[in-house]
Amino acid sequence: MKKLFAGVLLSLFAVSASAQLMRSEELETYAKEKYGEKWADAAAALGEELKLDKNNSLTYQQVIDCGASTKAQLYVVLNYWFTASFNDANSVIKLNDKESGTIIASGYVSEIAGHVGGMNAYDVSIKPIIKVDIKDGKVRVTYTVQCYEVEKAAGGGIMGAMSGAKAVQVSEKWPLEKCYPFVEKDKHKKTSSKALVMAHAYSNVIMDKIEEAVKNGLVGNEDSDW
Repeated sequence: MKKLFAGVLLSLFAVSASAQLMRSEELETYAKEKYGEKWADAAAALGEELKLDKNNSLTYQQVIDCGASTKAQLYVVLNYWFTASFNDANSVIKLNDKESGTIIASGYVSEIAGHVGGMNAYDVSIKPIIKVDIKDGKVRVTYTVQCYEVEKAAGGGIMGAMSGAKAVQVSEKWPLEKCYPFVEKDKHKKTSSKALVMAHAYSNVIMDKIEEAVKNGLVGNEDSDW
């Protein structure tokens, strides 16, 4: 019995580890390998192919062919994946409807970009919405970033530090339509550029992880032979 219990714990740990999403440091390495280290150039190139949706959000969608897998089978795998991946105060499941075959979660990636200016310092994060629609043989994944979540340290820039001023934390939301490359004149262009590339790279990570889960399972031993 003890061996069985230990095996269950190891299986759960493996599922959690395999479904764990990237930290910002890992995401930055991935983004640099894929798009280069010049954030403004990468953002400009992406801006030529990306368009904001009717809500001025950045939305990606992918349909994954899952062969003979039924809606019920796919729901079990994805419910498991979402439960393991979105399970803290910042990354949570918002909707889980087995009957309709829909799961919606709010993700969180902190510190995807930042800047220390003369007067202020900025730390940018994203809270993407990830939705899956499930039916027999197919899964549709929708990934949406509505804005950049910004923590501004007012007075926390270089000049503020030199003067000994105490920084004041202010939470801001930067609308994407007012950020580079969707608008050319952006005083935070360097920061916005990196934020876009990182948000785009994270969409690739999400899509790849979900595709891996529905096609190959979470730990590679999910079958009916047990």
